[in-house]
Amino acid sequence: MIITGDSKGQQGKVLVVDHKKKTAIVEGVSMVTKHAKPDAKNPQGGIIKKEAPIHISNLKMIDGTGKPTRVGRKTDQKTGKNVRYSKKSGEVIK
Repeated sequence: MIITGDSKGQQGKVLVVDHKKKTAIVEGVSMVTKHAKPDAKNPQGGIIKKEAPIHISNLKMIDGTGKPTRVGRKTDQKTGKNVRYSKKSGEVIK
């Protein structure tokens, strides 16, 4: 879920995360228009709509209840491995 900016309140699936730039591309959110020259992939050229990257500080994860939440890490009692969990509901996030 987007928490700030022009796309505030919109939800989508995260497609790509760039760890160096700390940005993510979210499906169907923050659409921009790009003017493309004709090439082999697109022989007509023209105006293309595509998703723009969003800084990860402007995103929140949606938990199982469908509400935005912060994410924490804790050690699982059964397996002894670190797992992510929803701070709002306490559910483990897979």
